[in-house]
Amino acid sequence: MQTKRNYANIARQVIDPKDDGQNVQQFMSDSPWEAQAVIQKVQQEIAGTAGLQQGGVLLLDESADEKAGAKSAGAGRQHNGRLGKVEMSQVGVFLAFYKELVWTWVDGELFLPEHWFRAEMASERKRVGVPEERKFATKIELGWTMIQRVKAHGLPFEAVACDDLYGRSGWFRHQMDQADIIYMAEVPENTQIYLTKPDFGIPPHAHGQAGRISTRPKVLSEDQPVEVRQLITYPDTHFQRFPVRNTERGVLDDRFAMRRIWTIRDDELAEEWLVIRHENDERYTYALSNAPAATTLERLAWLKCVRHFVECANQDAKSEIGWDELQAQKFRAWEHHLAMTIMATWFIAETKCDWANTYARDPQLAQELEVKALPALSVANVRALLQASMPLPQLSPDQATQLVVKHLVNRSRSTRSRHKSQSKKRDPT
Repeated sequence: MQTKRNYANIARQVIDPKDDGQNVQQFMSDSPWEAQAVIQKVQQEIAGTAGLQQGGVLLLDESADEKAGAKSAGAGRQHNGRLGKVEMSQVGVFLAFYKELVWTWVDGELFLPEHWFRAEMASERKRVGVPEERKFATKIELGWTMIQRVKAHGLPFEAVACDDLYGRSGWFRHQMDQADIIYMAEVPENTQIYLTKPDFGIPPHAHGQAGRISTRPKVLSEDQPVEVRQLITYPDTHFQRFPVRNTERGVLDDRFAMRRIWTIRDDELAEEWLVIRHENDERYTYALSNAPAATTLERLAWLKCVRHFVECANQDAKSEIGWDELQAQKFRAWEHHLAMTIMATWFIAETKCDWANTYARDPQLAQELEVKALPALSVANVRALLQASMPLPQLSPDQATQLVVKHLVNRSRSTRSRHKSQSKKRDPT
């Protein structure tokens, strides 16, 4: 199926044209199976797949889906990146895994805005099944929880890449550094850094001096911070091109500048890499990394560009798998839908791996076609293979007629219901 992948249509397509989808809805919304058990199984399969044990990267991102009302778990007026504005939305924080041909979601958490934990929302939390033990957590905290979780489950990865929502959090970067996790975290252009190591510590309190004793460390020297965007004009900021990877649009070989700098990261002085990318010779983007000082510039450039694949994972989950077609209100339904989507995206990724291992791309054909590399299997290709090997049943004329009649009856019932509601509102008694 490529469109209208709601419970009723799935049931009609797969089970029986007369099926109303109630069993499918119950399986997704109320059945007590554990989504995390399914997700952990996928992570174990990835860890056990040849070629994925080394070099993988975790990609952390959030994504919003527009909602018609506030009845779905976590729904509220919040920023929707897809729409570019604040709108009634449901937001998830997602963790994807990337290695060469493979990109797939591997975990997710539903973000519940703070107002969902007010006392007056208790009945609404109970209605949609928010677990009683669930407490308010920021998107950054949810992201860190997932990273810890997949690490504990043994999913192999060598670095984490994230956007500036997470990168500007000194606490988040500090947590990863303390856990010996290498990160490449995007930051805003006004992020302040130090070009030389400042004197940093708790200010001394002179004997007899009035006022409170300071307990928080700060910069004690006269070193002044600069914004990262200022560095593009500095004569000692040297840009050079690095061929990062082959794409269907050509070679990605933007200009990059890297330098060691110091930041104040969660009340500590930290030496980090600043990586500046001049994307398509048009705009500059910035990232901080705790990669070792000996890391090659080529590796830093590659890590700076790897976040592209979280967009690929999100696109596959939403447009190809049907993530954004969820029509359910309960918290458990969201988690179950996540587990099923992760299984589907991993199935596609695994199929792409199997195909690549079985059918090697012919370098001679690539040379004849004058391309650097032949394209890998796409999601559309996998769907075509599935349609051939597992075709959906075709409706007979009688079944199609019955389905049309059922639709008309359902529309009539909906109209009757709306008329009754309208009459009650207008009736003064």
